[in-house]
Amino acid sequence: MFSRAAIGRQAQRAASRSWQHQRRGLAEPASGSFQYQVGDAQGVKIASREIPGPVATLALVSSAGTRYQPVPGLAEGLERYAFKSTARRSTLRIQRESELLGSALQTHHSRENVVIGAKFFQNDLPYFVELLAEVAAMTEYKPHVLHEEVYPLMDLLHKKYLGNTQEMALNSAYGVAFHRGLGVPLQPPSNLPYKKYLDADNLADYASAAYAKPNFALVGNGVSQSELSKWVGEMFTDVPSQASYQFKPEQTKYFGGEERIAHSSGNSFVIALPGSSSPTGGFYKPEVAVLAALLGGQSTIKWSPGFSLLSKACQDTPNMFIDTKSTIYSDAGLVTITMSGSASDIKSSAPKVVEALKGVSQNIDKEAFAKAKALAKFKELEYGQETSAAMELTGAGLVHGGKAYQIDEVAKSVDGVTEEKVKQAAKDALEDKASVSAVGDLYMLPYAEEIGLKV
Repeated sequence: MFSRAAIGRQAQRAASRSWQHQRRGLAEPASGSFQYQVGDAQGVKIASREIPGPVATLALVSSAGTRYQPVPGLAEGLERYAFKSTARRSTLRIQRESELLGSALQTHHSRENVVIGAKFFQNDLPYFVELLAEVAAMTEYKPHVLHEEVYPLMDLLHKKYLGNTQEMALNSAYGVAFHRGLGVPLQPPSNLPYKKYLDADNLADYASAAYAKPNFALVGNGVSQSELSKWVGEMFTDVPSQASYQFKPEQTKYFGGEERIAHSSGNSFVIALPGSSSPTGGFYKPEVAVLAALLGGQSTIKWSPGFSLLSKACQDTPNMFIDTKSTIYSDAGLVTITMSGSASDIKSSAPKVVEALKGVSQNIDKEAFAKAKALAKFKELEYGQETSAAMELTGAGLVHGGKAYQIDEVAKSVDGVTEEKVKQAAKDALEDKASVSAVGDLYMLPYAEEIGLKV
């Protein structure tokens, strides 16, 4: 464990070291690679990529998102509990040491993962590896922290969520599409008695499974594989090799259907269709990303409707938000078309969305296809280049199949997409059941069958 004096000495050198690193970084050629190197240290799956610059990022990616929680609230509780304290360090000590090192600590959870990440100067890698090892080895979760810090914050977030019709509609569409697993909402609704399930004992049991070596990976950005392997090998010795219970999710099954929720604060309408898994999964379909870009919605060009089919189809409703996304997970995915605005605008626009999708299944304009393919590739490259996104995808890929998210392989996959593949993807989506959610003025908002969708 590093002494307080050592931390202080490092902090005193931080400002000068930062300036020196920045100066050297500007003079260096643009070397480095976006390819991840993959390995194993002390039974911990690790990956890293060396990118020039003075700042590094390290993330512990655990497959402990809402998909895997046995009862409501555990994934969010685990996220909120991170860095509260460890067996060796108090909350105050962790905060002060991190501040002295100029670091930023962040946690978040998704439907599949709970991620604990830190940004720091490269020379401080040993400290943060040790800190994450302490978090993973932690076994005691104190009830008063839940009552005084975690519960109030969750209550506040849930009240905010209930006022967001777009988030409600998206979560509803996921529930209709997948039921349990990926269909579990990111945050339990306020009317759900999650405090009945989220207590210190349940959280400790869940954490012991989440932070057992088979269920997480450590991913570094801007650090060398040899350095990461060395420090993980030395400091992850106390982390359990086996969990009290294993996460054994079933293969995700798509159902489809419809849900309607009355709401007085706004209107949102979501059409969700079966999509693609992540590139590290076994059901990856790059043509789905091109289809999503072709449908589009919000223009990427200011003062112009853009080239996308939905932005053109919905020009008569300029005040309505419409956007298409392809969301990817380890073994499944969804294409979501989200509309928010007045109920009358949504009612008039929803049939046009289905007509646009039918049009793609029959014929695709060559110029629009070329633009959509270029945009899909750009988005994939931009997303993979982002530190947090690439690290989470890589960590999840290592846990589920020992495969990292490699940005160049994804780009090649998108390059290989043809018009016929996109037409077939649209045709398959129309032939399958849709997942449709309407939140708002249910008198005005249409039913799925009324706009030509099967549920």
